[in-house]
Amino acid sequence: MLTLLRVTFEFADDEPRWTQVAGIIRRQIESGELRPGDKIPSVVRLQETYGISTSTGQKVHRALRSEGLIRTQSGMGSYVKRPDPSG
Repeated sequence: MLTLLRVTFEFADDEPRWTQVAGIIRRQIESGELRPGDKIPSVVRLQETYGISTSTGQKVHRALRSEGLIRTQSGMGSYVKRPDPSG
């Protein structure tokens, strides 16, 4: 039996939800909790976990990709990127 994890999380009223969720994942990457090659939660999983909409979850992924923190493989998912050795 699959149990879905729903985080008890209170969103701040003065910041968009997508930036708050992106910040959580960003901190997990920076702290090493999520390591290069680890799969990050899908948009659907973000919806289930944080109670956000599809478009909000898509904004989270888009922001992390634009920051160079994750890469997305079509049909496979999104993964923490390996650091660029050139800096």
